[in-house]
Amino acid sequence: MTDRAEPRSHLDRIADRLSQQFEGIFGRETIERYLNDSEDRTAHHRLATYRELFIERFARERLRALAQTQGKIVTDVPEVLFVCVHNAGRSQMAAALLDHHAKGRVHVRSAGSTPASEINPAVIAVMDELGLDLAKEFPKPLTDEVVRAADVVITMGCGDACPIYPGKRYLDWDLDDPAGQGVDAVRPIRDEIERRVTVLLDDLLGARTET
Repeated sequence: MTDRAEPRSHLDRIADRLSQQFEGIFGRETIERYLNDSEDRTAHHRLATYRELFIERFARERLRALAQTQGKIVTDVPEVLFVCVHNAGRSQMAAALLDHHAKGRVHVRSAGSTPASEINPAVIAVMDELGLDLAKEFPKPLTDEVVRAADVVITMGCGDACPIYPGKRYLDWDLDDPAGQGVDAVRPIRDEIERRVTVLLDDLLGARTET
């Protein structure tokens, strides 16, 4: 009688996929360490249905950022990081809008100094009006490697929670907080973010053209 194999955990399955994606860049030990830490950092999230997906996406982005800072992955597009307190409103809208308008010409991340358990429903609603789906996004904690990987860091009311590294461009956008507000109040915040995002994009792409 043969022994039955022990059932594999969801982290084992994710580690297998990430090991293939980062083959030749990171070993299994590093991947598992970041994966376990990413699971711990997303334990606050309410949407258990997507939990495995969130953990994998969060760990993948962190590993990609780490590889960039170590020169193991070279990117030819600007890296922008949006940071707010909860990563449930302003930074999520900014990241989605910049990603939409950039069409692959900029790589975008977002994070929160104290991430919420879910995206603000009013934010999801006003972004849906533009055809941008945030329903499957999730608040992500701010981690050191994503700051190090960024060329531009844009903060939105998170104070001094974001570490400062030389050689990066830091901007602070003074915007109303959509937390606890309805769709009618969040819509003008979205529109102001889109205005600033288009100016930022023109600046980033113009600077690349000049170089």
